[in-house]
Amino acid sequence: MALFSILQTADTIQTDSTQTAVVKISETIDQLAKMPAGELVQFLIDNAMKAGLKILAAILIYCIGAWLIKKVKRLVVRILEARKFDSSLSSFIISLISISLTILLIIITVQTLGVDTSSIVALLAGSGLAIGMALSGTLQNFAGGIMIIIFRPFKVGDYIEAQGYEGTVDSIQITATVIKTTDNKTIILPNGALSGGTINNFTTSLTRRCEWNVNVPYGTDMDKAKKVISEVLSGYDKILNEPAPPFIALKALGTSYVTITVRAWVKSEDYWELFFHFNETIYRKLPENGINFPTPKMTLVNGN
Repeated sequence: MALFSILQTADTIQTDSTQTAVVKISETIDQLAKMPAGELVQFLIDNAMKAGLKILAAILIYCIGAWLIKKVKRLVVRILEARKFDSSLSSFIISLISISLTILLIIITVQTLGVDTSSIVALLAGSGLAIGMALSGTLQNFAGGIMIIIFRPFKVGDYIEAQGYEGTVDSIQITATVIKTTDNKTIILPNGALSGGTINNFTTSLTRRCEWNVNVPYGTDMDKAKKVISEVLSGYDKILNEPAPPFIALKALGTSYVTITVRAWVKSEDYWELFFHFNETIYRKLPENGINFPTPKMTLVNGN
């Protein structure tokens, strides 16, 4: 409804302007026909000078405006290059700025000639609204892409988790971000939802903390269990003592087992290696030292 109203208003303005112009031209012709020859010549000379000045002013304004547009484009290019924007996005932004400023310059130049541009402005507004409504989703993704490139929550090569997916960022495009999962699937995430959602970037930190919960039965010698776990950790030479040394403690008392929490810091690139190494080694070492893992127990009640 809003778009129809704008277009209808533009048509009305254009029709009224045309009718008014026709009436003015008719009145001017009548006045010229009644003028003496001397006054007519003087009138034509005066109006020719006025028209010439308007044309000269319009040409001057257009030339200055075109020069300023070139300066603005160069300034924007330097800013985008300094911020290391994506080349495709930089090209799009520069083209958008150039087209917008050129349209504005043309309208100002036409107004300088004395032409009524209200209908042109109304038509451009209606066209812009129609395009915006048709491309609302695309524009949202485009804006999200700009936000991602400006604020850089991640970059190409980072391992992230977002929108229910996780993987390595393969490319950041204008409207979407492409990630590669660990099993080599290609996931395309719209930038609109991505920029407005939660992003877990695993690569930004140089170190990460591994954490495990080891369940053992009640009656287990806790000191012995901690010693075995400590030996498993000490067998992996990539564990770091900063920002904190390995931590082992009783975490919770369950219904049929107790839980020991284990934490250790490691470089980000060694995270999964340590995680799987500990799981596999602790699975062998605890039974070898007489500590079994708890198994679920089911109690059957006779209903008779």
